[in-house]
Amino acid sequence: MTSRVREIQIQFPRQGRLEWIGLRPARGQDVRSTEAVMLTPEDGLIGDRFDGPPGADRQVTLIQKEHLTVIAQLLGQLSINPALTRRNLVVSGVNLTALKGKRFQIGDVVLEGTGACAPCSKMEAALGPGGFNAMRGHGGITARVVHGGQIHTGDPLAFVAEVRQDK
Repeated sequence: MTSRVREIQIQFPRQGRLEWIGLRPARGQDVRSTEAVMLTPEDGLIGDRFDGPPGADRQVTLIQKEHLTVIAQLLGQLSINPALTRRNLVVSGVNLTALKGKRFQIGDVVLEGTGACAPCSKMEAALGPGGFNAMRGHGGITARVVHGGQIHTGDPLAFVAEVRQDK
């Protein structure tokens, strides 16, 4: 990759913003909205059902607010409740795909974008017929917690650093 491409891959024209937080306390339960949550590198979001090992790639799931509008339009709806997407965080103002392989900060918490968050078949029941296909390419990203703390809706989201690829 050329140095110019590397240089522009870490340029973000503005900060993003945390718009919504959702937690699912246990398997089979609905996602519940909250205004604030604690995150730790060991447990991910405190109060969420995540049960992977500490530092796992899918501790946190994020989706763009802008993509919720696209998903709703593809389904012929005016809007959709973010809880239906089964994601933890809704952010606006930044392209989440650009944060894969990068570290970024929300409030005092540092996350590392680890990959795409593809939709699952449960989207058909949650969003209705076509829900799975409406979310394809718009499902957001997964992340791990690097540095824990508390986040609140309204907190800024900003790029921190590239992640070394030679680990």
